[in-house]
Amino acid sequence: MRILILLMLTINYLIAKNNVLAVNDSIFSARIERDQWGVPHIYGKRDADVSFGLAYAHAQDDFATMEDVIFALRGELASIYGREAAVNDYYVHLMNYWRMVEERYESDVADDVKLLCQGYAAGINRFLQDDPDLRKRSFDLVTAKDIIVGFSHRMPLMFGLDGVLKKLSKKKAPEFIGSSGDVQEGAFDMLASNVMAVGPQRSSDGYTRLWINTHQPWDGPVSWYEAHLVSEEGWDFFGGLFPGSPVPLIGHNTSLGWSHTVNEPDLIDVYKLTINQLNKDQYWFEGYWKDLEVRTVPIKVKIVGPFSWTFKRTVKSSIHGPVLEFDHGSYALRISSSKDLRFLEQWYRMGKSKNITEFKEAMKIHAIPMFNTGYADKDGKLYYVYNAKIPKRDPRYDWRKILPGESKQTLWHEYVPYDRLPQVYDPLEGFFQNCNSSPYLATGSRVDASRPLPDWTGIEKHQTNRALRSLETFGIDPAITREEFFEYKFDVEYSRESILAGVRDRYVRDMVKKGIPDELVLAIDMLRGWNLRADSTNTSAALSILTLPNAFKIEDLKYDRDSVTEKLRETISYLNKQHGRIDVPLGRVIRLVRGNTTLPLSGGPGTLRAIYSKKEGKVYKAVAGDCYIQAVEWGPEGQLNAWSIHQYGSATRDEHSPHFDDQSRLFSKHELKVIRP
Repeated sequence: MRILILLMLTINYLIAKNNVLAVNDSIFSARIERDQWGVPHIYGKRDADVSFGLAYAHAQDDFATMEDVIFALRGELASIYGREAAVNDYYVHLMNYWRMVEERYESDVADDVKLLCQGYAAGINRFLQDDPDLRKRSFDLVTAKDIIVGFSHRMPLMFGLDGVLKKLSKKKAPEFIGSSGDVQEGAFDMLASNVMAVGPQRSSDGYTRLWINTHQPWDGPVSWYEAHLVSEEGWDFFGGLFPGSPVPLIGHNTSLGWSHTVNEPDLIDVYKLTINQLNKDQYWFEGYWKDLEVRTVPIKVKIVGPFSWTFKRTVKSSIHGPVLEFDHGSYALRISSSKDLRFLEQWYRMGKSKNITEFKEAMKIHAIPMFNTGYADKDGKLYYVYNAKIPKRDPRYDWRKILPGESKQTLWHEYVPYDRLPQVYDPLEGFFQNCNSSPYLATGSRVDASRPLPDWTGIEKHQTNRALRSLETFGIDPAITREEFFEYKFDVEYSRESILAGVRDRYVRDMVKKGIPDELVLAIDMLRGWNLRADSTNTSAALSILTLPNAFKIEDLKYDRDSVTEKLRETISYLNKQHGRIDVPLGRVIRLVRGNTTLPLSGGPGTLRAIYSKKEGKVYKAVAGDCYIQAVEWGPEGQLNAWSIHQYGSATRDEHSPHFDDQSRLFSKHELKVIRP
């Protein structure tokens, strides 16, 4: 593993004078200094001033995505993009986010968070004042309430609400309602991630080290943006955030750091309502007909050019939650944390924490309804928690299925307490990992995690390949050096215990038993001989990865010998047509494509160096996986060092900027840039 070493005394020495910008309005003032990579370092007297500058800097680099996010949270996306976007606008009205915020903003949002949101909104408005040509005529000035609604709008989509809605919209009601196992394609869908930490007793030099390694789409509303925030109120935070966020969601300050990985707790329940045939706006509940709340809402849809049409739609809700009507019945949704306005506050408090005690207090706000959280700090403390806001449910019901909506017995109001969630603090092993896998094996030892919760919570029990490889690398090394810490993260191997390895072996056995056609002998020999590595130079990896079915967990695996054979023939045809042979180095097939830049990549679906790609022309273009990454370490004498990389660069949408792809070559070579020397 090679690490790009940039010689510098402080980050400020890398900032040229012409990359310094002062921005202000009548209330807020900030200084934006961009380093040689174009990453904004934002300074202000108050945190709210820094948030003001953050919004301005992010708008400079990607106002188009920020604008789309704001149109979406306002329920106005169809007025820009037409009929296909109307489902988002209906969703905003169905969930009634704006009424909730209007009613509870003053009471539920902390004053310092309100000021933070006001600063962020003002930063966007200031940017539009300076660049008025970028503002669409229908785009109203941003308010603090927009920022709060934005978090409420995207959170249920992050934990699979779109998957539930797709299941319900089918011609026949599904038996099982959870979104687990579905291939999600919504704009706000979360993908995967890794987080690993090594304590001083497990490192060769007494350092504490943390990997912040999420796997997200490389473009769109949940793609990462990097910033450094510094205020006189104590902010000094390097982190990643999404468009529309006034605070980092992952990263580190001088004392501590954390990252998230996606988990799959059961946070959504669906109820079948018994509707009054004489009055379609009534449902049977606890022995009598109860009125649904019924509203008529406008949805403005762009038709062509400047022309649009406003449609009226009816939305309904029951005591359970929002109601959807289909030919096979009417269903109510009950969604964890749907009325909580403290998501932003929790992330803000986490980022301002200075030690494990303060961090745990922030986590106990327990507003964020999902995401494993892995933590490390300068004192050598390690902490992992399966963070989830799981409803307390009656165990007599099968909560995986659609529930009867006639009784209060299925109507939950409370949540599993935070202290009962699976978690590990100061593990004896001096190590933890989570790679979208079982929280009970965070250290590889079942005795470290707290007592398991019931199955109805939906907590994962499987081990992904990334979890297996973490335990086979970090997990077995008693004295991890810095170089090994980097090397293990960029591991490109599939474990012999992985689903993909099992599928490969099963398919080869099945084909040998059936009899291998002559035209497939070479390809089957390549699959059999593949060493399960996904190096860019590996000449069997492309054929194997593009052919073999894979899954996070075995119950989601879809294996059929004949289907795999058909896919193998397709892959052979593709490789021969585009590359002239089937033993093509992986890096010629899986590519980072950014404008005119095209670079080879190592890794693949499910490796620690995770890369997910889609066929585009002659190559498979990487679209998700490893993206914004940080490595952070604290030394025994108080030393702090940190590195980061972005798959593209800070100018996430500005193709004319030198920072549109200036980090891509480092990313391709598994190198990082220094951010704290």
